[in-house]
Amino acid sequence: MEHEETVDIVASGASETYPSQVGSLKKGGYCVLRGHPVKIMEIATAKVGKHGSAKAKITGIDVFTSNKYEEIHPTSHNIDVPNISRIDYTLVDIARDGFVSLMDEQGNTKEDLKLPEDEEGAKIRDLFENGATVSVTVMKAMGQERIMAGKEI
Repeated sequence: MEHEETVDIVASGASETYPSQVGSLKKGGYCVLRGHPVKIMEIATAKVGKHGSAKAKITGIDVFTSNKYEEIHPTSHNIDVPNISRIDYTLVDIARDGFVSLMDEQGNTKEDLKLPEDEEGAKIRDLFENGATVSVTVMKAMGQERIMAGKEI
């Protein structure tokens, strides 16, 4: 009898978020508010009152859409913090529809991102059209990706 061996390839199993105590969050850090990964712009704590625990009012800006979100949590509770990664790519081409061709250090190409339609996107396009070699930084969090910055190399 012969046995056939099958191997399934799955993702690394790394979670998109990890828990952190609200009281340990800092301005400039990241957390998840209303299901969106945000950069914390302001965190204000109210002292312990007669009833209950200290509260923290967290104000954050979505890292992908720039929308503003606010939530109030007890400082002793946990809140999700997104696992954020930044990867640098070399810009190979910009298509007419705004999608870009990127290449990583290993020579793998990525063609599923669109150039942002903001000042940073205009800067990247100008550098590329003027013949410069452009490096772009892609931020990835909670299953979303976006080109955040570009510079001439």
